[in-house]
Formats: sequence, structure tokens, C-alpha cells
Amino acid sequence: MFDEVKKSIQWGQETLTLETGKVARQADGSVIATLGETSVMANVTFAKEPKPGQDFFPLTVHYQEKYYAAGKIPGGFFKREARPTEKETLTARLIDRPIRPLFAPGFKHEVLVMCTVLSHDLVNDPDIVAMIAASAALTLSGVPFMGPIAGARVGFANGEYVLNPEVADMDRLRSNPEQRLDLVVAGTRDAVMMVESEAYELTEEEMLGAVKFGHEQMQPVIDLIIELAEAAAKEPFRFQSPDYSALYERVRALGEADMRAAYGIFNKAERRDAIEAAQLKIKDGLTEDELADPNLGSALKKLESGILRGDIIRGGARIDGRDNRTVRAIRSEVGILPRTHGSALFTRGETQALVVTTLGTGDDEQIIDALHGNFRENFLLHYNFPPYSVGEVGRVGSPGRREIGHGKLAWRALQAVLPSPTDFPYTIRVVSEITESNGSSSMASVCGGSLSMMDAGVPLKAPVAGVAMGLVLEDADNWAVLTDILGDEDHLGDMDFKVAGTENGITSLQMDIKVQGITPAIMEQALAQAKDGRMHILAEMGKALTEGRREFSAHAPRIETMTIPTDKIREVIGSGGKVIREIVEVSGAKVDINDDGTIKIASANADAIKKAYDMIHSIVAEPEEGQIYTGKVVKLVDFGAFVNFFGKRDGLVHVSQIASRRLTHPNELLKEGQEVKVKLLGFDDRGKVRLGMKMVDQETGEEISAEKRDESQAE
Repeated sequence: MFDEVKKSIQWGQETLTLETGKVARQADGSVIATLGETSVMANVTFAKEPKPGQDFFPLTVHYQEKYYAAGKIPGGFFKREARPTEKETLTARLIDRPIRPLFAPGFKHEVLVMCTVLSHDLVNDPDIVAMIAASAALTLSGVPFMGPIAGARVGFANGEYVLNPEVADMDRLRSNPEQRLDLVVAGTRDAVMMVESEAYELTEEEMLGAVKFGHEQMQPVIDLIIELAEAAAKEPFRFQSPDYSALYERVRALGEADMRAAYGIFNKAERRDAIEAAQLKIKDGLTEDELADPNLGSALKKLESGILRGDIIRGGARIDGRDNRTVRAIRSEVGILPRTHGSALFTRGETQALVVTTLGTGDDEQIIDALHGNFRENFLLHYNFPPYSVGEVGRVGSPGRREIGHGKLAWRALQAVLPSPTDFPYTIRVVSEITESNGSSSMASVCGGSLSMMDAGVPLKAPVAGVAMGLVLEDADNWAVLTDILGDEDHLGDMDFKVAGTENGITSLQMDIKVQGITPAIMEQALAQAKDGRMHILAEMGKALTEGRREFSAHAPRIETMTIPTDKIREVIGSGGKVIREIVEVSGAKVDINDDGTIKIASANADAIKKAYDMIHSIVAEPEEGQIYTGKVVKLVDFGAFVNFFGKRDGLVHVSQIASRRLTHPNELLKEGQEVKVKLLGFDDRGKVRLGMKMVDQETGEEISAEKRDESQAE
């Protein structure tokens, strides 16, 4: 019934197995990849005919985490996996980016890649397993895919690179100072295709070494996929890349001069208008058959690309007049919004980000329900890219994959310099509104986010800046790396290489390419140019702010922390939460109690914080012998007075300790409800509190010396 093929290797600390032929046999390619006890099924299907009139490659990648994989039932009302989580969206992008450039040029058939997590051992992250499974399924399917690729995760601890560190080692790196890197690299046998990383101020040499290490370690996986394909691959789909050379020559003859003139205009809006006019002129000169040719879009793009790329390779100026290393003009402004906790407007050329920081309490933390367990996140970064930022009209809805991906890149770049939650117990939300875009709005979000948080008073370890690098690659000997790329240079170039970091090192690196890999030499030059660009941008940002403000906005909450013994938590909360509700109502502050005894008290009013602090302290603190307290008489008896002097604690003032003279009954001097000053004399054999009044001046609250007491008694 089954024509099953299975191949395995020892990869790092685990066994990697690829199997096909048993499950999902109607898909064009199906592979289950297992690393340890983490299994992911990848299924590939593709249309056998292109959609008429389609001028782009319709590749769709889905990655799904099923809760049953970790023995869990989904939370929520419906108890079913719903819209993709952020992790699922990011992993789908992680798989899409390295495989997309490897399909045959001109292939415009719909391709669907679906990766489903079937089992998760909570040790091996399924994202790398999914990437390997997808590559293997594509290689088996017969689709014109020039792979295979493989992927690997790289850690960096104690000066050593680590292959595929465990999930726990990569979880919340900010609180794990020994682990300084979470890097995912994907590539073919010969070259690197994609890099995504979260780093803790690594040098350029350390980062490049991590990429090389990951590329070397993935080679056995590529060999394994080839071995599986030799035994189970389908016949290659018959596809010939279209020859549109004659159409291209017609397009070039009709419009090269106008297109070249358009690319000589520095202003983006004017340049786009001129390019559109050149395209219309070209189309006016074409026949109906030529206009109906599905390769017309490719011919127009080839003309634009040839003009832009050729000028750069020949050493000419870029389309805005810059050389290859110059960063566009920068202006940084902070504190521009009156009611927000922190704000910044970062403008670099025709790219602009309005970034706002809001400080919250523990109640504002995001609760994330992940396969490997639930956790809370106190740093949030949200990126918005509205159509008006590029002068377009479009639908506005929930964040798309691009917005989630760009936001996560900025999050990775900034979270490395955040203070520890114990030193700065706030939830931080940063929102980047892209108001203009002409290249690298994600890096503008990094720069604006750093300034915005400093404006809000967040004590960052260091400011962070980011820069996007590009590449024009003609052949092994003719290429150019571009600093701070424009939108057109990204669209028509071969690489988008984003680097963010501080003066001391890199905090995030992301690379996407459109060719079949780049060499270490190109990456080394890109990193070196990126460092120069980053230092320049940091200096420009420093004209606005270089460190966090000392004072918070008047509208931001203040948070004070205190720690109580865990056995006192119940007393502070009270039966049914009665005590904690009273503290909140009386003080006006927000109180958050953690299981470890850490209490966060938050309010914009300092007096409210002090009131709540004192109320909690009176519950959990122990009275000290010899100290003087202010109390209230709660009951009079023949032998003395009971005084409530410390929170809910009462103590007895014996009739002999009320005054220096002899009293027959306490009511001679005291009445219930009266405020008195008492000294804690100690505890009797049964632990009862003994208090005294006669040694305390009831006016000042100061202790009376023995000599003065004797004089008073003599009188």
C-alpha cells in the first residue's frame, strides 16, 4: 500500500529523519521531518498551468502549530486553533524568504507550501524542522525548484557557537546573559540565502562567524535531502523559462531614453511619475499582441533594473545622487506629542517614522499561549505601514505578514538594550507609525523606537540605530554594496541586508536575497559598511538625545516595588481579596502581587504609592522591640488597655505602664478610640505583646529619660 522511503543522520545532538510515501500521497510532495521528538509535516502542491495574465510568482507558505503536538488544548472559547499566531506568521516568512528566489525564472504557477507541527518535544524548535521539511518536499515534488536548501539555528555562549540550542536556551534571552545570540541561517550548498537574528552586541566578526558556522553545519542536511530525492523524487515538471528577448528589445528601443531620464530625477514622487509616463509611452508603441504578452511586466522591470544596476556597477551615482556609502540626511526630534509618555519623529531622506512609547504596569503585560508553555511579555513593539506613507490608496485592516515581520525585526534590535524588569518594572509598548517610506522603514522604527523610549525615561543600556544595505550583483567580479538603500534599490537590487546595533556591537541582523546566494566576501563588506553607517546615524540621533530622561512624563505611571515573604502574600490579599481591594480603594494605587512575593505599586500620584506601601508594610512587617508607635485604644479593662499599634496588631498596656503615678483604673486617663504613643517593651512567655506609655512623651512621641520619669513621679 505504501511506497515508504526514510533517511536519517545524526545532526548535532539529535537524530534527523526524513520520510515520505506514507502520508498525504495526493500532494505533489510530502515529507515528515523529525528532529529528536519534534515532527513537522510539509506538503507541496502546485498548479500545472499558470493563471492567465499573471505577472508575478504566486508562492504561498503556511506554517501551523497544532496544540495537540505538545499535548495541549487551545485556550479561548472555541478551543480550536484560529488565526495565525505571531510565531506562526514569522516562521512562514522564515521559510518563504530563502526558497522564493530558487524557483525557475518566469515560473508563475501557483505554489502552496503547508507545514504542520505534529509533535513538539519542547527541546527542538519546530521552525528549523519545518524549513527542512519544506525544502525536502519541494525537492521531491518535481516543481522547478533549484534547491535544496537547509536551515540551522546558531547560539553563541561562552565564546563558542552552538548548533540548534534547545528551546529553553533561546527563551527570553534578555534574562540569560550567558547566551548572546539566536540566529537562523538558511542556504544552499554553495551560498547563504537568508539570515534572521537576535543578538547582544556581537562584533561584526562574531556575527559573520556565526553565519559561516551555521552554513557549514547545514551541509549534511542538504546531502540527506538529496539522498531522499534520489530514492523518491517525482519526474521534473516540464517547464521552460520564457524567452521574451524580442519583446524586451522592443521595450528598450521605445523607452530607454525616457526611462533613463526618469531615473535621473532625485525626488521620489517626481521620479515615479516620470517612470509611469515612460511606461505609458512604451505601451503606446506596442502592438496588441505585445501588450497581451504575459512577459511585458518582466520586460519593463528588466529595463528599469538594467538602467539602475548598470549605472551603479559602472561607478556612477545612485538615483538620488549619493555614492555607495553615504547615508541620507537625518533629522531626529523627541517629545513632540504632549500627552504621550515618550515620542520621537525620525526622518531619514524620504523615510519617516513617528514612534510613541507608553509605559504600563504588570497588568498590561501580554500573555502568550505557546506550544512550549505560557509566558508573559513586558516589551511590545507594533509597526504600522498605512498606504498614505507611499502615496497610495489601499485597504486598511489588521496587520499583515510584512507589518508583523518588520515589527519583530525592530523588537529584536531594541530588546537587547532594555533594563532588567527588576530594575525597571514597567511594561513598555512602542508603536511605530510609518508616515513616509522610501526604503528601510523598519530601521527607521529602530532609530525612532530608541529615541522614543529614552524620551519616556527608559534607561536603555545604549542607543540603537539601524541601517539597510543593498547589493547589485552582476557576476563574481562585478558587484557593489549600497548603504541606506532606497525603495527602488530594494525593488530592483539583489539583497536587503538590515543591521541594527549600538556603538559596541550588533543587536539584530536580517538578510534577504533575490539571487542564488551571496559569498562571505560580500557579506563581510556589507557588515563593514553597515557599521560605518550605523555610527553615523547614532551620531545624528545623539543630537536629540543620548540617554534616557531622568524624569517621567507627568502622565506616566510611577511604579515602586517591594518584596514580602511568600508566607505573607495571603495576608496582603485577604479572604476573597478583601484586604488588597481595600488597599487599592483607600490608596488609589494599582497593586500587583507576584507569586515570588514581589509587589509592584503603580500610580501617577506619589502620595498614593506611599499610602499603599505603608498599608502593605504594616501588614507584613514585624514590630520591633524598643520602637515607639502611634496606636489607638480599642478596649479598656481593669488591668490595663488594649492598643492597636501596628497594622492589625494589638498589645496590652498594663495599668502600671500607663502613667508614672498609680492608677486604680485605666479610665482615669484613657478612653476607647483615643490615640496614644506606646513603646514596645517585649513579648511575654505566650508571645503576647507588652506595651508601655509612661516612658513616652504623649505630645512629641519621644522617649522620656528615667531621671525625668522619677522627677515626675516624685511631684
